[in-house]
Amino acid sequence: MKRKPDLLWVLVILFSLGMVTTGYTQSLWERQSQAPAEVTQQP
Repeated sequence: MKRKPDLLWVLVILFSLGMVTTGYTQSLWERQSQAPAEVTQQP
């Protein structure tokens, strides 16, 4: 039984999840840096 392809798929999935989460957190950080200016302008 070959186990190396399973390990390869696990690494690919982990890498793709890491890419998605870093992109998501970057978008959240950009929104947070812009949010205080928008919130303070509202009455």
